[in-house]
Amino acid sequence: MSNVFSENDFEILIATKDRSNLDFLLPMFSFEHFSTFNLLIINQSESENLVSDIDSVRIINVAEKGLSKSRNKAILNASKKICLIADDDVIFAENFRKNILSAFKNQPNADIITFNHQRLGQPQKSGEKPFKHDKKSIWNVSSIEIAFRLEKIKNQNLVFDEYFGLGSFFETAEEFLFLKHALLQNLNVYFSPEIIVSHPQYSSGKDQGSDALLYARGALFSKLYNHFAFVWLAKYVFFLIRKRYIGFSSAHKKYKAGLAGISKFKELTKKRL
Repeated sequence: MSNVFSENDFEILIATKDRSNLDFLLPMFSFEHFSTFNLLIINQSESENLVSDIDSVRIINVAEKGLSKSRNKAILNASKKICLIADDDVIFAENFRKNILSAFKNQPNADIITFNHQRLGQPQKSGEKPFKHDKKSIWNVSSIEIAFRLEKIKNQNLVFDEYFGLGSFFETAEEFLFLKHALLQNLNVYFSPEIIVSHPQYSSGKDQGSDALLYARGALFSKLYNHFAFVWLAKYVFFLIRKRYIGFSSAHKKYKAGLAGISKFKELTKKRL
């Protein structure tokens, strides 16, 4: 396996929606014009058609919804050796491409490497040493931190679960499930501490006490733990109470929201069978 990569071996897979021009890319690349990067943009829209006359910028317009569907479409159509997952509202660090390619060079066994990002100037992860991920550490990964060797991902048919992620039935945990599947497929998943992007402060995944997140968590527990999902849901509700994300008086209501997610996940997977 060659571990020497050029800048042309690198591609950014950007999910967006309802775009009619490329202006949204300008603030994402504040230090250099976006045309100097290989970009694959998945534009989900029923009305807007995005086009590009720049060779390094490829566009796929699709009339569908769901972030995980967008990610999967990008993986299917990606063409470079090393790919980075991105959203349309991130701001790339000046040396992000160099740092990502260097990380894969320095970690020759890595199939996937996750990095760090910052919000309001604050890194989201502490520690300065690389490590190999396990089933516990992948809970703390955002999708915009994930880079991978395309060949290994395609060879293992690794995809995002389209029931999970923004715009789908359960709007959370798509990156966790992606990495969990990678570990189950015996892929080597590492962390490297370089900050590669900045992101707006708000994150839907941080709204810990919302009914929508409890609903999604219930579905996730059903997928992970099957008949024990009810126990894990109860544990999660008490965790939210201990951390003061919710009050004790709302525990029953939150548990019911999670039960609805369990029920919906079972309904969806039963239909698939």
